Amino acid sequence: MSSRLQNLSLRAMPFADAASPDLPMAQLLRLSLFQVSVGMASVLLLGTLNRVMIVELSVPAMVVALMIALPVLIAPFRALLGFRSDTHRSAIGWKRVPYIWFGSLWQFGGLAVMPFALLVLGGDVVHEIPFAGEVLAGLAFLMTGLGLHMTQTAGLALASDRATDETRPRVVALLYVMFLVGMGLSAVIVGLLLRDFTSLKLIRVIQGAAVAGIVLNLIALWKQEHVRPMSRAEREAPRPKFADAWADFMNGGQAGRLLACVFVGTMAFNMQDVLLEPYGGEILGLSVSATTLLTALWAIGALAGFALAGARLARGSNSYRLAGGGILAGIWAFSMVIFAAPMNSPALFFAGAGFIGFGGGLFAVSTLTAAMTMPATGTAGRGLALGAWGAAQATAAGLSIAIGGGLRDWVGHAATTGQLGEALNSPATGYSFVYHTEIGLLFATLVILGPLVRQSGPLTPKETGTAPMGLADFPT
Repeated sequence: MSSRLQNLSLRAMPFADAASPDLPMAQLLRLSLFQVSVGMASVLLLGTLNRVMIVELSVPAMVVALMIALPVLIAPFRALLGFRSDTHRSAIGWKRVPYIWFGSLWQFGGLAVMPFALLVLGGDVVHEIPFAGEVLAGLAFLMTGLGLHMTQTAGLALASDRATDETRPRVVALLYVMFLVGMGLSAVIVGLLLRDFTSLKLIRVIQGAAVAGIVLNLIALWKQEHVRPMSRAEREAPRPKFADAWADFMNGGQAGRLLACVFVGTMAFNMQDVLLEPYGGEILGLSVSATTLLTALWAIGALAGFALAGARLARGSNSYRLAGGGILAGIWAFSMVIFAAPMNSPALFFAGAGFIGFGGGLFAVSTLTAAMTMPATGTAGRGLALGAWGAAQATAAGLSIAIGGGLRDWVGHAATTGQLGEALNSPATGYSFVYHTEIGLLFATLVILGPLVRQSGPLTPKETGTAPMGLADFPT
């Protein structure tokens, strides 16, 4: 009876079948804490500190935008970071752990000095050194960005190393869910702590987040990597060159096409990130409390996409075909958002926001799984593949947000000043142009994805007649 109850509880637990003999559930959940830390740092960089700098510290919006864009400069180097973790040599055999640890230190250092740098930037600290605030804040953002990129790249590679071919899709979905959990929890906690803003509270909260991040990462990496001691001869042997590993990775054409697909698809899904809430308020007349539901709907849709991806990939579905399903969901989603304005339908708008999250989540998990399972060739390892995926995804996300805002302002100004004719003289024109651009990019992504679907084997699950999707297929 005890054995039956234990088996029942394991089957009912969300993502229970993501565990394997080499990576038990307790170790997998502990390892996933690095995603909570990365989610917390992402919220601070892209959300909380954004508002604090503009509202409480009265920093010019252009300076804030430059500060937030700095971590994106690190994103293209994720492929190099992943390659270095593939080829790292130490006497005790560690490969991934040193990069997770040093990434944690960079993240800790950036967050530890950031509140003081922001106070200097905002003018609360008197000094006579020109541009001291901008330089210090820029260094803090760069350090934090380097830390979170290094930690996430090496952490995903370690999880991929320990997962089996059968459990890897569920592991990917679980790690993404933990990233969302980290973002959601930290946003609520930091928002409550900074409700009554003071400079001292800012220092305490951001430095507390720095300590929490390094503690979470230390717990996550403890005794996670299986090591094999290396001899002096192995350590002193010439290391592979990044250029050679990159050439091996790109050999065959699939890797380059996958990265192009990830880049264009991520731009398509993220160009509206800073536009949905203003669109709901300015065009549909929704209240602030109503537009705050958009984030929740997006997160629910993303979780549904993760759950579907995890369930279908675990049964052997084609990851590229699932990514195409996410793209099609995104096309429907942006069409709903566009038609919400002429139909004056908030319900259609909210449904579109949910489907944007669903399509983006399904696309992200499917392409990440494809990168994880891509066969290694020559000196190219999983760290390089995951780093390249992360570089394409993070760079596209940062660029798309900036491009989306610029397109909305440019086209919106031209429309409201009558340059585009009377029919388009509406504040909705700028938003609509961005959403139409995203639909066009999604169709371009489908074109890039097509050959990958044809070349990647069977399109249907390898096993038929399996049990229907149960509670274990859902993330929450």
